[in-house]
Amino acid sequence: MKKTLFTAFITLLSFGLYANNIRVNTAVLTGQNIPGGFTFVSFNMLWDNSWRTSSGPNNWDAAWVFVKYRIESGPGCTVTGNWLPATLSNVNGDHSVTTNNGVAPAFAAAADNTGVFAHRAGDGTGNINWGDVRLRWNYGVDGLASGCVVTIKVFAVEMVHVPGGSFFVGDGSVTLSGQLRNGPTNTAYQITGEGAVTLGGLTAGSLNNSNGSQTVADDFNNVTTQTLPATFPKGFAAFYSMKYEISAEQYAEFLNVLTVTQQLARHAATVVNRYINNGVTPPNRNAVKCSILPIGGTPGTYGSDLNNNNIYNETADGQNIGITNLSSQDILAYYDWAGLRPMTELEFEKMSRGNLPAVPNEFAWGSATLYATSYAALTNSGAGNELPNSPSTTLGNANYSLTNVGIGGPFRVGIFATATSSRVASGASYYGIMELTGNAWEMPVGLGHVAGRSFTGLHGNGNISATGFANVDNWPGANGNSSWTTSNAGVNAGSTQAAGMMFRGGSWFQPNWLRVSDRDYSSWPGLNARENRIGGRAVRTAP
Repeated sequence: MKKTLFTAFITLLSFGLYANNIRVNTAVLTGQNIPGGFTFVSFNMLWDNSWRTSSGPNNWDAAWVFVKYRIESGPGCTVTGNWLPATLSNVNGDHSVTTNNGVAPAFAAAADNTGVFAHRAGDGTGNINWGDVRLRWNYGVDGLASGCVVTIKVFAVEMVHVPGGSFFVGDGSVTLSGQLRNGPTNTAYQITGEGAVTLGGLTAGSLNNSNGSQTVADDFNNVTTQTLPATFPKGFAAFYSMKYEISAEQYAEFLNVLTVTQQLARHAATVVNRYINNGVTPPNRNAVKCSILPIGGTPGTYGSDLNNNNIYNETADGQNIGITNLSSQDILAYYDWAGLRPMTELEFEKMSRGNLPAVPNEFAWGSATLYATSYAALTNSGAGNELPNSPSTTLGNANYSLTNVGIGGPFRVGIFATATSSRVASGASYYGIMELTGNAWEMPVGLGHVAGRSFTGLHGNGNISATGFANVDNWPGANGNSSWTTSNAGVNAGSTQAAGMMFRGGSWFQPNWLRVSDRDYSSWPGLNARENRIGGRAVRTAP
């Protein structure tokens, strides 16, 4: 029977040589079943340096794949011009790979039909080259008639599996501001489950803090206690994390499938060929730029232009640089659109140190050693194989103020990892997650504010609000609501940052707050504008 569903293809991610370079291409629709109201989205998918191991961290990397579609024409089909999330089957067996080139695949489909994790079925390392990956799209559930002509885009985000199990928060040092600890002691606290936890107080077994010197204190302390509900994700249950921070390319492709109203909410450009902060030069190496301005009912178009020549997406245009100059509302909208969610600060510590004992003053690579010499310059600046000029081979590498002298912004995601670098030299976490120390400030959901503790770990559904905001129940700042009051925000009352969010891991801009357990900004609502240190990294609870 003639197929009337039609597909066009756009590649989303194109990481460089030492990032894992995930690529999706040759996307088509095939195998339409009109009585069943489904078809298959077929595409090829490749990425480098994949792994799965049953020892040590006992984890694997994966691709989170989701699909957007736009109705173009057809009888009984409403043409709006909007991009919508495709409902993918939540049955693992409905997805397949025709040509696996020696790497057997496994699928873990999301129960809410927003996407599918694809990864190695067995232990091994090396490159993945899968031909004719087929994901079942239940288009009938989306209300599409079988005669609709559609365009689709396939998106793939590289993820890392963080297995379930106990771990420690806080590192037992006495120097880190606000760090978590076990009751009245200066010892690490062990998370042993997802049940409710008492915060504060001097009872052994409570999850307390040392927040006497924090910039903004938690609302629990030695005297005042709070309850962290069982519904708050604590990191004991397995989850997936983005391996890298959101890149310029990813944010541009996000903008490219929004409506005019949504686009204008997620950047500040008001003139064509301006960067998304409305500047005429790249702000702190952030290359995303507006090539066609959103006007009336016609959405704008975005790409990378690090060299500022108005020719977009050239080889060295900064597509793979971790994007900053974002607000919490920007990154939450991206998470919702991608079917992901914010991490919590407990998950941040789990994904950094794994199930190993805490090391005092440790960074994400598990030691307290940190390279402190300027890289001076970047080789292949802005390209997919951008590299630091002189990284350490023995100390932990990170992009922060002492190594960033003369560079002035975030680096390419995954920049320190090579085929031969150690975990320490790569700046990698226990599970192989990159740049948890430095580059861009992570923004987890924190424990120290009621808006954070109300978070229940719901995932984005692939849609954002008509006005351009994340709109997931119990997310901090959902629908643009700050919820931050004058009494606990001071001069930052009315901030556009989401109350309940916090900062972890440090950034390219400063020498402090880089350590895993540092919580100096545990409840900070942020500035009244987008911030040149803030980036994004989403997670998703494992199916």
